[in-house]
Amino acid sequence: MGDIADELEATVRAAAASGKKLSIVAGGSKSFVGRNVSGERLDVSGHCGILDYQPAELVLTVRAGTKLTEIAQCLEERQQMLPFEPPDFDGKATIGGTLACDMSGPARPWRGSVRDVTLGVTLINGRGQRLRFGGQVLKNVAGYDVSRLQAGAMGTLGVMTEITLRLLPTPAATATVFCEMDSRAAIKRMNELARLPLPISGAAWLGGSLYLRLEGAERAVTGALGKVGPEFQPGDESIWMRIREQSLTFFEGNASLWRFSVASNAGHRIEDQSWLFDWGGAQRWLRGEFEMKYLESLANDLGGQVSLYRHGDRAGEVFHTQAPAMRNLQLRLKNSFDPHGILNAGRMYHGI
Repeated sequence: MGDIADELEATVRAAAASGKKLSIVAGGSKSFVGRNVSGERLDVSGHCGILDYQPAELVLTVRAGTKLTEIAQCLEERQQMLPFEPPDFDGKATIGGTLACDMSGPARPWRGSVRDVTLGVTLINGRGQRLRFGGQVLKNVAGYDVSRLQAGAMGTLGVMTEITLRLLPTPAATATVFCEMDSRAAIKRMNELARLPLPISGAAWLGGSLYLRLEGAERAVTGALGKVGPEFQPGDESIWMRIREQSLTFFEGNASLWRFSVASNAGHRIEDQSWLFDWGGAQRWLRGEFEMKYLESLANDLGGQVSLYRHGDRAGEVFHTQAPAMRNLQLRLKNSFDPHGILNAGRMYHGI
């Protein structure tokens, strides 16, 4: 457990005065996400520890360098959990990096994302000023929700030092079932089931099979198993951990990995390629070498976006091309929080 906020603040102030760029790093488990950045390494891993845990209120405040494994161990003792089911990447992932990269697991559509459960954030902006946003309840948020703005900002707006999160009780029972079907049938079935009052916390399609996870009270899970359909058979519950940790065979190798975010009922295209559907069909992974413009066009047709998640050219643009109005907004935000452009410069887009 350590508090190095003063040291971090001083380093940022010195960098702002000299114009030296900083590359923010903690566990380093998500260094592959986003564009390549240069700059002096600013290690925040030493800024760690649980600051305030209120089990009765389901609220947790931690330093940003705290590892997810430490948080999980603490919450497990009270049968509570982080709702968004983040990957811990072999125990290296920290809560700050998880929020910065907007990482959520298979339960995201049903329990919310890391952004949804973030109540407050303390950060050091590009001027070296320590700022606090939000609080411990949602009603404390007024004006711009800067706390949640950090989700996916990839450290370009500030060095997070403290994060307050909303928790959930651990489900009493869980069950996984699967059924063989093609992708089109799986998309239809996932969306049909999503409209029913079922305790679903995972829905994914891979290798010709649709997987469902049901969680909640034991009676609710047992009742739901009788409603999903007799064609579903008991499945391996470890599938969700392997999807969450991106440790499936699907994720192995050096081929480019693309991440689509589309409507869950969007049609399936280029079906002869290697795909994984998660989040009930709203998050779709594609392996292979493609032109960014081609996949952007495909994502636009499906009403969503695409990014080059892993491998490929990390010096070029890896996120979906922004509309001019959105880029102008992000440039204004960057200039407001980091006027000298020293924090993870270019990690999201060139110039941001």
